[in-house]
Amino acid sequence: MSQSRLSVAALACLLTLGQASANAAPALQIYFIDVEGGGATLVVTPTGESMLIDTGNAPPNAERDTKRIYAAMQLAGLKKLNYLFITHYDTDHAGGVATLAKMTSIGKFVDHGDMDTAWFQNPNYDERWKNYLAASSGKRIIVKPGDVVPLKGVRVQVVSANGEVLAKPINGGGGPNPYCDNAEQKEPDKSENSRSAGLLLTYGKFKFLDVGDLTWDKEMALACPVNKLGKVSLYQVTHHGFWHNVSGAPPHVMAIQPQVVVVNNGPRKGFDGPEKFEKVAKIPGIEGIWQGHLSLFNDKDHNTKEDMIANLESSEQCQGHWIKVAIESNGKFTVTNSRNGFSQTYQAR
Repeated sequence: MSQSRLSVAALACLLTLGQASANAAPALQIYFIDVEGGGATLVVTPTGESMLIDTGNAPPNAERDTKRIYAAMQLAGLKKLNYLFITHYDTDHAGGVATLAKMTSIGKFVDHGDMDTAWFQNPNYDERWKNYLAASSGKRIIVKPGDVVPLKGVRVQVVSANGEVLAKPINGGGGPNPYCDNAEQKEPDKSENSRSAGLLLTYGKFKFLDVGDLTWDKEMALACPVNKLGKVSLYQVTHHGFWHNVSGAPPHVMAIQPQVVVVNNGPRKGFDGPEKFEKVAKIPGIEGIWQGHLSLFNDKDHNTKEDMIANLESSEQCQGHWIKVAIESNGKFTVTNSRNGFSQTYQAR
C-alpha cells in the first residue's frame, strides 16, 4: 500500500510522535524505515547532519519506499541528506537511488566501489547501475575497511567493504572468541551480499552495528579467531533476519552481544524459521528484540512481543510504520514503535 494511502489514524500517530520528538530532540536519532523487507535506515546526528543507509526497493516499489524515507526526513526536520551510504547494490538496498535523488538533495554517496555487473548479467541491474553513476557523479566516496565517514557528531567506521573486513580489532575487541570452537564454516560467497559495506557508529557508550547483507564467511572473518568488533548496544540484524541462512554465523552474532536488535524484515522475508528468532533470543544479555514486520513464517512464540512489531499486516495492507531509536549523550536510548507509540528505554553498557 502506498504512502499516500496511509490511514488517518496512522498519520495522526506519525505526526504526534514527530511533534513529541521535535519538542525534546535527543542528541542522536535513528529511524528504521519500513521498506517491506529492504534496507533504509536514517541517522540524524547531534549536529543535525544526516546519513541514510540504503534506499529501499527498485521500481515499481521505489516511489512507495522513497515517500516513506522522505516522511521520516520531514519528521526529523531534514531538508537534505548529507550522506547516502549504500551497503551494496542489490535491488532491495539500492534500487531507490534514482527516485530518491529526484526527491531530495544528497551531498555525498558512500559505497564499496563499482558494481560487478558481470555477476548479475541482468539488463535491469545494468540500468540501475547507470542511474547510480549518474546520480552520484562527482559525489562518490569509495570506502574500505577501517575508513571513517566524516559524519559530524558521531564516529562512523567502515568494518567491511568490497569483500574485505577489518584487519585489526576495534571497539575493545581482539580477545579470543570461544564461540569459534567447532563453528560451522561455509564456502566463500561470491555474491554482491559478500561485498556489503558495513559500519560501526559510535556515540559515547552507544554503539550501532549495521553490516547490510554481509555473508556468513565474512561474518566469520570478523569474529574468528578473535572478535574484531567488540560488543555493541544496537544491532540491525544481518540480511533481514538471516534470510536463507546466507548470514547469521553464530560466532559473530554471539560475540558482539547486542543489548537490543532491530530486524528489518518483511512479512515473508527474513526471520524465515523459528531457529532464526531463537538465534537472536539466545544472545547473551539481550534486552530487546524489535521487528519491522510480524514474520508470517513463524508462530507467536517465535516473533517478538506484539507491542515491539511495527507492522502486523501482510505487505498488501502494510501502513509503513517505522521504529525509532533516540539516543542521549549519557548512553540512554529509547526505542519507539510508531504504530502504537510503545517505547522502551535501555542504558548502553
